[in-house]
Amino acid sequence: MVNHKVMRMVVAISVGVFLALFSYQKITDKEPGSARAKEEAAVLAARVILREFVAVQAEIEIIDPLAPSRVIGKVYIYPAESGWELSGFYRRIGSRSGARVGAERGDRWHPYLMSLDADLALLSLSVKDTDSQLNVAAASDPRFSIDP
Repeated sequence: MVNHKVMRMVVAISVGVFLALFSYQKITDKEPGSARAKEEAAVLAARVILREFVAVQAEIEIIDPLAPSRVIGKVYIYPAESGWELSGFYRRIGSRSGARVGAERGDRWHPYLMSLDADLALLSLSVKDTDSQLNVAAASDPRFSIDP
């Protein structure tokens, strides 16, 4: 005959110890935090690169994995064999050549796709934009392409 009172206590203590050990392992695991730090570094490097290419004389607003907006569109970052690939959106919000552009004028969001190597250097950048200054920049840099 099995004493159910004793068995309930044994099962309860066993489940409690298991949950405590599982929680301890999850809390002390450093891998998710270090992976997040690597992703954040890649996104911050991508922001700098994007501004160098598309924000010639204007400020831009960026939607990326660190500042997502489902209203604008989905953004991604994922590790690739060569480093990182990420996508996002940007729009001009400053003035350029004396003319107001951007949100005030209704500049739409432009999608971009970027590939970075393991050292966070640009491998390729593709944007969907019709700005004439970007065409000049794309002609001079093989890593930069424009899809009108």
